[in-house]
Amino acid sequence: MGRHSLPDGPVPARTGARRGVPPRTLALVTGVALAVAAGTVVALDTGLLAFGGPCGGEATQLAVAASPDIAPAIEAVAESARKEAIRTDGRCLDVKVTPRAAHEIADAFAQRPVDPEFQVWIPDSSLWVDRVGAERGTPLATAGTLASSPVALGAVPQAARSLGWPAKTYTWTELTRSTTSGDALHLGVADPAHSATGLLSLARISAADAKAAPDPAAADTRTAATARLLNQRAADDDRQAMATLPRDGSTAEQRNPRRNQALLLSEQAAFAHNRRADGGPELDLLYPKDGTARLDYPYTLVDNSETSPDQSRAANRFMTLLSEPAGQRELRRSGFRGPNGEADPKVVRAAGGRAPQPYSADAAEPPTAKELQALMGMWTITVQSARLSTVVDASSSMSAPVPGHSGRSRMDLAKNSLLQALTTFTSDDEIGLWKFATSLGGDTDYVELSPTERLGGRGKDGGTHREALAGAFRSLAPEPQGATGLYDTTLAAYEKARSSYASGKFNALVVVTDGTNDDAHGIGLDALVSKLEKLSDPKRPVPLIALAVGPEADTSALARLAAPTGGSTHRVSDPSQIHQVMLKAIMAAGGDGPR
Repeated sequence: MGRHSLPDGPVPARTGARRGVPPRTLALVTGVALAVAAGTVVALDTGLLAFGGPCGGEATQLAVAASPDIAPAIEAVAESARKEAIRTDGRCLDVKVTPRAAHEIADAFAQRPVDPEFQVWIPDSSLWVDRVGAERGTPLATAGTLASSPVALGAVPQAARSLGWPAKTYTWTELTRSTTSGDALHLGVADPAHSATGLLSLARISAADAKAAPDPAAADTRTAATARLLNQRAADDDRQAMATLPRDGSTAEQRNPRRNQALLLSEQAAFAHNRRADGGPELDLLYPKDGTARLDYPYTLVDNSETSPDQSRAANRFMTLLSEPAGQRELRRSGFRGPNGEADPKVVRAAGGRAPQPYSADAAEPPTAKELQALMGMWTITVQSARLSTVVDASSSMSAPVPGHSGRSRMDLAKNSLLQALTTFTSDDEIGLWKFATSLGGDTDYVELSPTERLGGRGKDGGTHREALAGAFRSLAPEPQGATGLYDTTLAAYEKARSSYASGKFNALVVVTDGTNDDAHGIGLDALVSKLEKLSDPKRPVPLIALAVGPEADTSALARLAAPTGGSTHRVSDPSQIHQVMLKAIMAAGGDGPR
């Protein structure tokens, strides 16, 4: 789906221990922690303080990648260290700071092997570090937190007044409902796939919906509906989101349909915006009263076998400088709170916060990695649309009755559940259907009942593809003499899904089966796994989602087939629950998709 509130052009940059971490890195983390705890005492004991003269001779160079919002403050501390001739091991401390979007670094570090060009990484949120760890990428170790900034809603004055600012306070649910209903306000957000602010905002919205809704299904429906509305005004990243605000207070700018009168953003982003002479109308901040999210800026050590002991000690020294009072004052001047999140009245006021807005309330518990993955999956399939090829086992074993369902067969329950799943997809989603068994006739074990096409599209008879596909699902019936031709069917369906890949959509192959491969004349398991490994492309992912129905399904073989595609296998004991398991699996796979 397209973006509807893109900036007119680029804006100038504002200036002003994980699993698998090697012993060297763990030792460095310990050293950094001691340095922060002891402060200048450690520096004095190890001879790391400035010698009081201009820096001459050799220097120890340290490369730091920092989130663009905090990079200017980090560079200011680095420049001060150069001017004051700060030394480490008798050598000048020369820190080069490079502003880099956190999602770009996370994507690079998630791929192994990698030769990092940085020894230290300071993203805006620990969630990026956690993502790299979950993907078993470059080993990283968080040595501490440098700063923090809560996520709030910033609004231009007219919009803020319409929301009752500053006297009126809102929960996350109330705030998003008030700013996404009707056409009076345009609420913008940065894409959660590229923005910690966007993803943490979505997490708080989801948590609020879970608390207010009568059941999990209703909560997911509410969150998905809000995600669709947010996507209509979403920008690709934080920088572009800020560029969607009105440039001035003129009526033309305020009513420009490409402009957002409100944004989900960090307190620091509002602070920086309000301090810019050419930033447009100043923002007022509304802080949700049911717990805000918080960016936490972890000082992260990057594993690199070629990092020298000098660079390791330099990383130690530089974190000490950033954690000491002078370094923390520089961060406050740039609009950041301290690591503990305590509100700074000067920062809050400059950012647009006023009492009785709950700007000093404690942050909510951060979401778990599993919760974030599910949210990314929801965002992906909600806003990108899906292209799903569905393959259903029609072998004779699918006629077996299911205990507790009044004699209804596995196939009866499976197709009814798939019809329920169909109702959750939009007209822009593309879905098709194959069935497979060994006695279908001809030389193949499979037949396409309905092509993978847009559900809202219309056929020659004038009916929609959704209607035709529903009819195909209802027509599914077990073949009396059919065996499970699983492997040949999986290969053919995966080749078709890969060749018809739809860019910009979530692509997947869903296989529903209750048995093991019974086609002795077809491809074998090892050969099929090898072919899937060659067909899979991380840049154009098509995960295979296998739903194993009943106790006879070969989950070990299905898991081997799914693994090289980035997919997953799920045991379904009750076929009537296929739609629930399938949608959860799709959301989980969507969270691992390209960013």
